[in-house]
Amino acid sequence: MIVFDLGNVLLPFNYSGAAKRLNLIDENLGETFLSFYKEHYALHRSFERGDLPKEKFISTVRNALQNKVDEESFCKIYSEIFTLNEKVSSLLPKLKPNYKLVLLSNTNEIHKQYGWRQYDFIKYFDKLILSHEVNAVKPEEKIYSAVEAFTELPPETHLFIDDILEYVEGAKKMGWDGIQFTGYEKLIEELQERSIQF
Repeated sequence: MIVFDLGNVLLPFNYSGAAKRLNLIDENLGETFLSFYKEHYALHRSFERGDLPKEKFISTVRNALQNKVDEESFCKIYSEIFTLNEKVSSLLPKLKPNYKLVLLSNTNEIHKQYGWRQYDFIKYFDKLILSHEVNAVKPEEKIYSAVEAFTELPPETHLFIDDILEYVEGAKKMGWDGIQFTGYEKLIEELQERSIQF
C-alpha cells in the first residue's frame, strides 16, 4: 500500500502565478492577495479541514480583494497554481499493478474542482482521501485513520510519501513507513531500498 501526497510531490504549486493574474485585473491586487493569505493562514487551514464553507471562504477573500474579482474568476485564478511533476506521476502506472495506491492530501474543494481534478494520473488511485472531505488535516491522526479505514490493512503495510517532514512523522506515529520527498532521484533510491517493484 503506497500513499502519495499531492502538492509538491505530484503537483508542485506556487501562488505567484495567481498573484500575476490578479495584478492584471488591478495593480497590486496580487500582492494584496498574497499578504492576506499569509496573514490569515488559519482561514486557509479551516477551509482545507472542511470547517469553513466554500461560500464563506470565497466571500472573505473577495472582500479582502475589494470585490474586484467575480466568484468564478477568483476560483479559477486561485486554482491555477499547479504544475505537473512528470517524473513522479509516471511512477503511478508502474506501481499500480503491484500496489494499492491512495492519494492523501490537505486540499480544498475549489482546488479539487478547478485545479487538479483534470490531471490524468488521478485515475491510478484506488481512493482519494481529501482533508476537506474527512474533516481532518495532516498531521492529525484522524486523516491517517481515514486511509486505514479504506485499506483495512495493518499500519505497517502503509508507505507514505510527502514533502513535509511533520506529515511524514505523523504517519510514522501511526505505525506507517514514511519517505520525505525531496526529489525524484532520492525517492527512487528510497523505493529501491524497500524493494518496491516498479
